Amino acid sequence: MRFDVVTLFPELFTPFLTSGVTRRAYESGLVDVKFWNPRDFSDGNYRRVDDRPFGGGPGMVMLAEPLTRCLDAVRADRIACLAPAAPTVLFSPTGEVLSHAGVERWSAGGSGAALICGRYEGLDQRFIDTHVDLQISLGDFVLSGGEIAAMALLDAVARLQPGVLNDEGSHQLDSFNPALDGLLDCPHYTRPEVWRGQPVPPVLMSGNHAHIERWRREQRLALSQRQRPELVRAARRAGQLTQSDEAFLADLPKNPETDS
Repeated sequence: MRFDVVTLFPELFTPFLTSGVTRRAYESGLVDVKFWNPRDFSDGNYRRVDDRPFGGGPGMVMLAEPLTRCLDAVRADRIACLAPAAPTVLFSPTGEVLSHAGVERWSAGGSGAALICGRYEGLDQRFIDTHVDLQISLGDFVLSGGEIAAMALLDAVARLQPGVLNDEGSHQLDSFNPALDGLLDCPHYTRPEVWRGQPVPPVLMSGNHAHIERWRREQRLALSQRQRPELVRAARRAGQLTQSDEAFLADLPKNPETDS
């Protein structure tokens, strides 16, 4: 799968692509990442890529023409390399919030995408209207550019590729995974057995795997109910909660901020 990243700051990605477990995805070619700088497609000695907004106001707006030329080059190169056609994605506060389900779709899709990393006050809307197929947001906050959002998507997709994680099944126990019915993951503990007076929960030392799995399920339910009750409601609507689950939830202390 190939991702073409359109960015004014490709150097920001260098340590990201060469560090951590996800580097295996890039080094092996499971996820191919190419960088394109709109400045290389701008006119004039100053290679200008932005200008003041019509109507006044603070900040600058990225020009449509350099971005379009850059995207045309991306598409031509994908054709020359026999890469499949792929959507053009813009990271924007107006986009759909990226979720685990969305990451799984990207991971399984295979074609990748052209990722547009905006800067300044944003992009000329005419470029967006003409070329952007999908907008993605990381949440209700604003970053100085789309590069961090692009890294988040690349990392989330890369770690789901076969052979990237040491344990092939470890991502199936991540928060939000369907294998956990979309709930938050449970707390985890390691050595020593007692740290600064705080012991590991005894059930984890019992060796009784059935009891351990039930404890972990209840911890996921309790944590999700306390922090993200909408996840519990979604699991209930999907018929994923057992009678034991419901009995456990019914016995939890009520949280006036989340329970209604």
